[in-house]
Amino acid sequence: MRLGLALGYWGRGPNPAHLDLATEAERLGYDSVWTAEAWGSDAFTPLTWIAAHTTRIRLGTAIAQMAARTPTATAMHALTLDHLSGGRMMLGLGLSGPQVVEGWYGRPFPASPLTATREYVDVIRQVLRREAPVALDGRFHTHPYRGADGTGLGKPLRPITHPLRADLPLLLGAEGPKNIAQTTRIADGWLPLYWSPTRTDVYRASLAELPEGFMIAPMARAHVCDDVAEGLLPVKAMLGFYIGGMGHAARNFHADLMARMGYEEEAHRIQELFLAGRKQEAVLAVPDAFADEISLIGPRERIAERLELWRKGPVTDLLLTAPDPHTLRVLAELNA
Repeated sequence: MRLGLALGYWGRGPNPAHLDLATEAERLGYDSVWTAEAWGSDAFTPLTWIAAHTTRIRLGTAIAQMAARTPTATAMHALTLDHLSGGRMMLGLGLSGPQVVEGWYGRPFPASPLTATREYVDVIRQVLRREAPVALDGRFHTHPYRGADGTGLGKPLRPITHPLRADLPLLLGAEGPKNIAQTTRIADGWLPLYWSPTRTDVYRASLAELPEGFMIAPMARAHVCDDVAEGLLPVKAMLGFYIGGMGHAARNFHADLMARMGYEEEAHRIQELFLAGRKQEAVLAVPDAFADEISLIGPRERIAERLELWRKGPVTDLLLTAPDPHTLRVLAELNA
């Protein structure tokens, strides 16, 4: 099981510790470093900055949002950074949800998310292969554009720049069972949002036909500390925000996932509190047990014991959101 460093997206401004964490992760032998985006900082610019200050560590987006760019624009970002980094780029994509897609990106959330994802990936693959001009008679991503409001003058094009790798790894952040199953068929890897090494049965049907070399790369908070309850608070804050606030009361993919993992009643309660404006109560309503099983928190000995559970399962890459170099170093030593 390889280790990666997940830096996430910025808050109100750039995190001055991110570059130091990334260079330390490379020094410690971490395989990859990942950036993200929501409705603030983008995923590709910080990753390019990190690429310029490193030489070996692989570079991934976890995730870049599909609604933010056309698939050809996303492919341009990926092939450009792949060239600049000497072939270290991994493209992680996600569809997000209606609240973000329509509220921030000003685009309709697709009526058929699986079809939209499949077409998006198809276009990117065509760009990276550069075998012919990009052409797709799609429902969501038609190339050339043939809409009634178009000029009719569009023509199929292939990228001017020759991609460094036609097989640049493409991963998807999928949550629903059908979306996960499709991911195993059309992508090179999967970026689970929550992964519990003691509940892998939740995903068994979706992962029934894994191709050889397929990456399963969940994110997990890691923190070496003496007080487990205190160490879990950032995990609970993240869960409270995603389950309570990252979606509508009637359509929240994160809450649905928590319910499938055995915490349906708790997920509904978190939503109710968060949407009522009682955000701190929503965070405190997150069960410690759930926060604990999807993270690696506590003294070194406790983390070592729990890390073995992750290593025994199908996870190929564990992407750690670790707040300090000491935690990075301990995890590197334990996973050696």
